[in-house]
Amino acid sequence: MVVTSSPQSIADWLGQEADDLLGYMAKIPKSQLHLPGSDWVDRIFTQTDRNPQVLRSLQQLYSTGRLANTGYLSILPVDQGIEHSGAASFAPNPIYFDPQNIIELAIAGSCNAVATTLGVLGMTSRKYAHKIPFIVKLNHNELLTYPNQFDQLMFASVEQAWNLGAVAVGATIYFGSPEAARQIQEVSRAFARAHELGLATILWCYLRNGAFKQDQDYHVSADLTGQANHLGVTIEADIIKQKLPLNNGGYKAVAQATGEKYGKTDDLVYSNLTTDHPIDLARYQVLNCYAGRAGLINSGGASGDNDFAEAVRTAVVNKRAGGCGLISGRKTFQRDFKEGIKLFNLIQDVYLSDEVTIA
Repeated sequence: MVVTSSPQSIADWLGQEADDLLGYMAKIPKSQLHLPGSDWVDRIFTQTDRNPQVLRSLQQLYSTGRLANTGYLSILPVDQGIEHSGAASFAPNPIYFDPQNIIELAIAGSCNAVATTLGVLGMTSRKYAHKIPFIVKLNHNELLTYPNQFDQLMFASVEQAWNLGAVAVGATIYFGSPEAARQIQEVSRAFARAHELGLATILWCYLRNGAFKQDQDYHVSADLTGQANHLGVTIEADIIKQKLPLNNGGYKAVAQATGEKYGKTDDLVYSNLTTDHPIDLARYQVLNCYAGRAGLINSGGASGDNDFAEAVRTAVVNKRAGGCGLISGRKTFQRDFKEGIKLFNLIQDVYLSDEVTIA
């Protein structure tokens, strides 16, 4: 029996959406997917070209924290000090200007790992690398250059990540951007080197192009994010980090708005593989991760007034769609330390709950 961290039930947190989100059966049957489980590394990765050192790193990642040996992941990411600036990220709770408190939050929150910058992990590695798995984020977009630009640049090397005791590296690609071709090549080389050294690989698989904002923001469209995921697993990302999809039809919307042919899709995606239900949209993302062979973790998003309810909802959608976890940053570190721990534990409750099944 799982001991939950909150007196409120998962259904209570979901409110009026509870029956729909907990009872819905997805359009793509779960039998077509590779689903998380305690045997995840053995079942999926022993068939691959990953060497024994990578398998050990993956197993360490999946065997740590409250979700250990479930096939699910709960990760604290803190690269926002560069991506969004230190002021915008840490002013709400200045203790996180100190790297030690970032690591302590991940440990106290019973996370599988902490994903952050070379500087943060390098400053704390001898004290903590053996206590919680480290994920070094290799590239970043910085907002100090004027005018602001949006390009992921390498801040760290794979060798530096290995030397400080990391089990994995992470990187972002802005698919759809003018810089995407260079970023794909850079990250592909970095991931190949990481696998040579025995490190797992995680891709922040994001879209960025002004053309994706039309009548809706199609940066979170299931069809476009799904293809981004498909590109991500092609360069051997072991885990894909993606924003939860909120709409669909990005290909057609961009083509219609610009009056130009854009990409390729198929009407069957919209008639046979997806609906407008959030679980179907997320399942299409999982399908594009080689039918779930590369785990899909969705991001928690910005902090706001309803963080606990929003985190539960995102976790329920991810789990029921066939995803393997949640990566939650600002919702956890832009609040009191103890409240951040509670939020992590609440997310973990979803993945440990027998009542939240795969749709």
